[in-house]
Amino acid sequence: MLGTRPGLSNHTTILLLAITALGCGRKDQFIEGRVKDSCDRNWPICSQIAGCLLGTPSYIEGRLPGSAQFIVQLAEPSTVRVHVFLEDVRAVGQQTSISFFETGCRDRVRQEATGMAFVGENDQLGEFMREADLFGLGDHLVNFTSDTDCRYTLKVDVEAKRL
Repeated sequence: MLGTRPGLSNHTTILLLAITALGCGRKDQFIEGRVKDSCDRNWPICSQIAGCLLGTPSYIEGRLPGSAQFIVQLAEPSTVRVHVFLEDVRAVGQQTSISFFETGCRDRVRQEATGMAFVGENDQLGEFMREADLFGLGDHLVNFTSDTDCRYTLKVDVEAKRL
């Protein structure tokens, strides 16, 4: 039997527990205990400037329309996944793209989506995700651009190819 407060039924207690669980929110689940990076530094890469180094322990937040550039460091060939969580969408826009650059920016993998697909995936799946296999070791530039009008939270996951 559930422990209840005096005067509360088991159904009321279950409802309060469900509301409390929902209070944690999708964004909290998306962040998964990561630390926010202000992404306000100046890291030179490929004749450009990136604001931060992102990896599994961190995330960034921002506002669109606009873009974000960051660096992902690889110790071995890996699949790099960029996850984007959207909030307060005001307009879907026309296009979103994520460009993954190999070391030295000699090659690029560009993933694109329409504004409708960008917002639709977020609504349906709880996030928008794109990935690329990168093979060079060291620093890799990633550029995220969208004309959607919203706030976003972005995180990166890296999975070694040998696994």
